[in-house]
Amino acid sequence: MSVQPVVLWTDALIFALVAALLALAWFIRCQPHLRAPWAAVARRPMAMAAALVLAVFVCIGLLDSLHYRAQLDDSPAGKPQYSVEVLSVFDALVGRLRTQQEKTYSAPLAMQLYSKEFVDRGGVTVRDYPRLRYGGAHLTDAADRVPDIVRRVVVGLVEGGLASLLLFALLAAWGARRRRMGGRAWLRAWKTGVLGWPARTLVLTGALLLALGAVTHQLAMGYHVFGTDKVGQDVLYISLKSIRTGLMIGTLTTLVTLPLAIGLGIAAGYFRGWIDDVIQYVYTVLNSIPGVLLIAAAILIVQVAIEAHPGVFDTAAARADVRLLALCLIMGMTSWTGLARLLRGEALKLRTLDYVEAARAFGVSHVRILSRHIFPNVFHLVLISIVLDFSGLVLAEAVLSYVGVGVDPTMYSWGNMINGARLELAREPVVWWQLGAAFTLMFALVLAANLFADGVRDAFDPRLEGRR
Repeated sequence: MSVQPVVLWTDALIFALVAALLALAWFIRCQPHLRAPWAAVARRPMAMAAALVLAVFVCIGLLDSLHYRAQLDDSPAGKPQYSVEVLSVFDALVGRLRTQQEKTYSAPLAMQLYSKEFVDRGGVTVRDYPRLRYGGAHLTDAADRVPDIVRRVVVGLVEGGLASLLLFALLAAWGARRRRMGGRAWLRAWKTGVLGWPARTLVLTGALLLALGAVTHQLAMGYHVFGTDKVGQDVLYISLKSIRTGLMIGTLTTLVTLPLAIGLGIAAGYFRGWIDDVIQYVYTVLNSIPGVLLIAAAILIVQVAIEAHPGVFDTAAARADVRLLALCLIMGMTSWTGLARLLRGEALKLRTLDYVEAARAFGVSHVRILSRHIFPNVFHLVLISIVLDFSGLVLAEAVLSYVGVGVDPTMYSWGNMINGARLELAREPVVWWQLGAAFTLMFALVLAANLFADGVRDAFDPRLEGRR
């Protein structure tokens, strides 16, 4: 079956960002003075463990950004026709989670629906909990559910352990060859922690991630791990699909924020005078306007434009993607003021230093002074601000979607999950698993981002390095 590739605006931007980051990493690798602080980050166990967790989230987000439209089964052979539904490579990899849809709510790892219905029992209509179509369908007796879950957990742990041992063996072989030592000598060095990088922490974190993934896979083959939502869709699938939205909000908003914050902040501090006054006036006025109102107005304008041009946005994915891109743009245009103020204060201090005064006295242009002397000395502040603000942007999307001015309601996001679950908390019995799944994955992503940000801040801040 052929497919038609689909490139959304956010897909193109995120892969352009990945290419730029790879080029930047290669450039940093070739510059010893730039490589040194990142080497310090790589020696921090907590930062590297968090980076490994973030890498898992990023891989899921990238797989979910490779979109396509599948060919219809009844399309003519000479002229293929494609479905209007836009899928991704991630959807193809987890097809069972996407396609196995129940009737309505079911609890995590359950075999029955969460609410009673009238069902036929031996010719007699009774009110009972109906069996699920897919969750636990391989079992004939409800008493076998707990032993089957335990068996799947054990099998998953064994699979995760075997995969961990295989990867550890490959790591040991590569490390021993790279250091030109025997396998036993490398193992002793790994055990004592003298390899120069947190190998023990990375191995342990990788083993835990592999075990968690294997157990989840085993359970998902027979059950709905996080239950189902109101329309019977698997909550684990929705939670994993929401990772892409959180990453897009954090990264694309940063792309909008950085040029404004760096350009205006450094210009205000370096040039001073009327330029400083105008820039301060702009971000003071912007800070005086509630950000939620600006975002709500922008989203309303975009929604009106989408409805006025139905031919341009011909699929639901395209409409939701444009709204996501608009949200990133408006959030970036309203969140640059804090970094700009920080860079303005630093530029005010740097412009008075001797080497900057000497450059001006020798007639060096302002552009060269800013690029050679000012920006390199504030780059660590920019980098620290990026990694610290990422988690805040992910949480901001959840809050905005909760109040109804975030991403499109049809798009998978943690904010929409929380918004959909808030009314169900008043049910009896309570439907709690949708909120719990969104909280768990959001907590894991934000915690990993914060731990990695702490490592980057400690490595790039010279004042903290001096105190140690």
